[in-house]
Amino acid sequence: MSPEVGGVKSATGHVRMLIVAMQMSTDPAESPARRALDPVEVPLHPGVVTRMRTAIEAALDDGPALLPLPTHSSVRAALLDEFRPAEPLESDAAFVVPTSGSTGRPKGVLLSASAVRAAANATHERLGGPGRWLLTVPATHIAGLMVLVRSVVARTEPVAVDLTHGFDPDLFAAASVRLFASGTRHYTAVVPRQLATLLDHGGAAVDALTGYDAVLVGGGAAGDELLARARAAGAAVVSTYGMTETCGGCVYDGVALPGTQIEISDGRVRLAGPMLATGYRLRPDLSDAFADGWFTTADLGHIDEIGRLVVTGRVDDVAVSGGVNVPLAGVDAVVVAHPDVREALSIAVPDDEWGHRVVTAVVAADPTHPPALDSVRDHVRGQAPAAYAPKELVVVDALPALPGGKPDRRGLAAQLGYGPVVTTR
Repeated sequence: MSPEVGGVKSATGHVRMLIVAMQMSTDPAESPARRALDPVEVPLHPGVVTRMRTAIEAALDDGPALLPLPTHSSVRAALLDEFRPAEPLESDAAFVVPTSGSTGRPKGVLLSASAVRAAANATHERLGGPGRWLLTVPATHIAGLMVLVRSVVARTEPVAVDLTHGFDPDLFAAASVRLFASGTRHYTAVVPRQLATLLDHGGAAVDALTGYDAVLVGGGAAGDELLARARAAGAAVVSTYGMTETCGGCVYDGVALPGTQIEISDGRVRLAGPMLATGYRLRPDLSDAFADGWFTTADLGHIDEIGRLVVTGRVDDVAVSGGVNVPLAGVDAVVVAHPDVREALSIAVPDDEWGHRVVTAVVAADPTHPPALDSVRDHVRGQAPAAYAPKELVVVDALPALPGGKPDRRGLAAQLGYGPVVTTR
């Protein structure tokens, strides 16, 4: 049936066009097809730029949605099992970015193309304009992914540090030289531990660090002492706050990026704006986190006397160590599988370099043969991301428990002399 088009003259002599649209078909076969979800294995070597550029461009331009996956085979398999790429994708999702929950079960954050574009443009607006970016963290995480997204949106060519054998200050310096060869503005993003490593290394690494127009520092709380040390060396560091659900950092040095809104509700930080995720992959049960267009974070905080956001801790049992979410219950589960461990309980202790460091207390399976830290760390790294490996191991006779029998992380922190820790029951 064709639409009817007619003109009706108004009292002023103008003609108003009346369009009666033809009835839309309700046949599901004629409905717009949803995007496919494309799992892409993300390498740690500089070839990540070429591999990811095409996938990001497609995701931003109505092509397949992007699911970045690590090269670690067991982790990759678990994510594929959880996110099931063959099942229909939620509407408006262009990226499904893995992040960890407090129980250790991964969540796939659904980000639209408009959200990541808005986040990229807001960053460049705050920093003084588009520039070339150096990638220093895995692009499976939102911080690394957004470095590449900003480059695609700004049509600039990024450079990636080779992370195959971990973060190396000399490789950072060499990659920076290549980046500085062209472009008028240069940016990078690091986690606190990387910043501390560069400052400790000195020489060419610090020279490179001070050559950037801005060095974003996020993925965990950066201590005031570390930031002051970097600024004293001449680095233009910017402390960022955000999470996968907000396309990464959306608050810089305590001030919201353009378009971002902040409120404190019952002591918890809530965020809103065009950069917000729409939910979680195949998890409609978690939709309340995005109620009324606001994302309720797991962070405690307040607005200080000059209007800046101050984050004071977390309300869940997740550490953010070296830019990676580390569910403490997940650490417990892996550590307790060590043959020399009978029970395990972990806490997150604030750390200027790592954001948090994971400290694990264990009850030995055989008190005459307690587990060693190196043995436990090797065991954990063989079954989970490296960030899950405890930085400290304490052997105890018994773990503290609540009256109901649940493990008492706060009691453990007090027992070990750490005082208040960022955790909840």
